[in-house]
Amino acid sequence: MPTELSESLFSYGTLQQAGVQQATFGRLLAGEADALVGYRRSLVKIEDAQVLATSGEAYHPIVEASGDPHDRVDGMVFAITAAELAHADAYEVDDYERVPAELASGRRAWVYVKRRG
Repeated sequence: MPTELSESLFSYGTLQQAGVQQATFGRLLAGEADALVGYRRSLVKIEDAQVLATSGEAYHPIVEASGDPHDRVDGMVFAITAAELAHADAYEVDDYERVPAELASGRRAWVYVKRRG
């Protein structure tokens, strides 16, 4: 088990899958349920062959800020290392960007959202 779990990562999609976690982090992650408030979830078509092979899904969920506090995206927050965060960055395709966000619990975590512009 990694000893320096210094980063929090919120996942609402494929990073919750056991196979994706094994391929991306080399281990299964322990997480806690939480939610992202003020965001809406949609789908993005994945073209990257490696990501398609890892997830087995052609469409992945993606979120973007809605500005509506009633919008909520449920997911899991995971404690990971800085090196594992870099692996997550490599897994996510260019449609996503990693940003810090406050979750429903009040905890802060990194989350991959729809890239702006």
